[in-house]
Amino acid sequence: MVKEPVIIQVSGYQNSGKTTLAIRLISELKKAGASVVTIKHHGHGGKPEVPSGKDASRHIESGASASLVEGEGRLLIQAEKKAWSLEEQISVASQLYPDIIIIEGHKQAPYPKVLLLRDADDRHLLKQLTNIQAVFYWNEEVKILEDGDPQVPFFSIYDSKGPEWLIDYLKSRLKSKS
Repeated sequence: MVKEPVIIQVSGYQNSGKTTLAIRLISELKKAGASVVTIKHHGHGGKPEVPSGKDASRHIESGASASLVEGEGRLLIQAEKKAWSLEEQISVASQLYPDIIIIEGHKQAPYPKVLLLRDADDRHLLKQLTNIQAVFYWNEEVKILEDGDPQVPFFSIYDSKGPEWLIDYLKSRLKSKS
């Protein structure tokens, strides 16, 4: 039986530091020996860019629903259909047998999440989103919001304790799944 991966979301508005935090998590988790797959929501409208003129792109343009290209252990997957639900994306990612799946974006999904707040204007996300495990904030005015939910730790984006806490949280979730 294959164990299910630990799933964590990195959520917040555009330019809140989601990608920066995700990259740091990936790097630290890899150092700890965990395999990580990421799912990123392309929130800029339209389809994500793919290299044009390459054989795999030409296959998709000709009507293939998916194209896989492998070389020296790197596998590139392009797949196209009308829309991909987050559950379908997780299913595809799970086929790679990762220890952890990091979802960047998809704020409304129910998975455990880390929320990044740029400033106090983003505070409504604390009430709108579910399953928040930790909050990372850019502006000290957001620190005041911590009193609203003492169960959820708040960290300054500049404080190394936040990513350390998150790595420990993910490692403990990995241990509980094994």
